Amino acid sequence: MVVSEILHKEMPAGAPMLGDHLAMDLLNTEARDDGKAVEFWNSDEDVLQWLARYDIAPTTEGKTLAPGELLTQAKALRALARQLITEFKEEKSPEIGQLNQYLHSFLTVPTLERDHNGQLVLNRVSRSEMIGSLLGPVAEAVAKLLVEGNFDLVKQCEHPDCILWFYDRTKAHKRRWCSMALCGNRHKAAQFRKRSGG
Repeated sequence: MVVSEILHKEMPAGAPMLGDHLAMDLLNTEARDDGKAVEFWNSDEDVLQWLARYDIAPTTEGKTLAPGELLTQAKALRALARQLITEFKEEKSPEIGQLNQYLHSFLTVPTLERDHNGQLVLNRVSRSEMIGSLLGPVAEAVAKLLVEGNFDLVKQCEHPDCILWFYDRTKAHKRRWCSMALCGNRHKAAQFRKRSGG
């Protein structure tokens, strides 16, 4: 079974959620299988479904988006995040101005609410236009990774045909694969074939 079949079988709602960090899962909305690109975002609806998996929903206020606008902006944020994360990983000092544009469009206000037990909680509620309310939380996750993340734990899958990223939260920090079910098993099978001469 090829990677794209496994990914679509395990993740029928879209891109894999294997990164253990929203910023990593953003990068994983694009994968590779047998040397070919696998794009999980092909429409505004694909992006909305992916965001909904993280409880990010459009605000009811503000202008509606032109068809394809969310897809274009989301892919631009993904490309920017990949560049920034890669450069940080390589201990370079990347230009952060573009990420700040996404962050500046994400306007929130403190709001006192009751949780499911009736206890008071202080949450921040978006008051942004549509793109800011949708992509702002994702941009904030990228910014938090750059500021707070341990880049020794920001890794890419070691399988040669995989480009998926993850934040290694394992106790020993020895995670090698995006998923044992996916690339870990493919590696084991390849090693077995090599040992058995087949």
